[in-house]
Amino acid sequence: MLDINDLKNQINTKTMNFVLLTIATAGIYSIIWLLINYKVIDKTTATTTATDTYIICIAVCVGLGGAFADTGVVVMDVLSAILIIASSVLYIVWAFRVRKSLQKYALNTHKIDLRMSGFYTFLFNVYYINYCINDLPEEQRKYSVI
Repeated sequence: MLDINDLKNQINTKTMNFVLLTIATAGIYSIIWLLINYKVIDKTTATTTATDTYIICIAVCVGLGGAFADTGVVVMDVLSAILIIASSVLYIVWAFRVRKSLQKYALNTHKIDLRMSGFYTFLFNVYYINYCINDLPEEQRKYSVI
């Protein structure tokens, strides 16, 4: 049986560091984090949450959305807004897939009823997923006390 700390230790990213690095790199770090860690999450939870192509689509939307922003050309600004919204939607869809797979993993593997907020998943997506992964050992400890 897998240890509850395995996923946390493999990802090894504190949520505050994740947020700060994303701000410092203008969003690039979250894409890199996602590209590296979705495979770890998929392997540990035995589900498929994304593919390389899916992550590349997010990167393209973020990159082109940023490149086309504030060009002064209305068409480019609208295209930029559409691409940024598309990247946000892709992030949210991925976060809900991972939310579902983490809940299933916690229940089936560790007998923990992991409750993850749909509102927080929508609002904070990758950051909330990272937070919940880091909080898995604490959830197990709370659950075993009850």
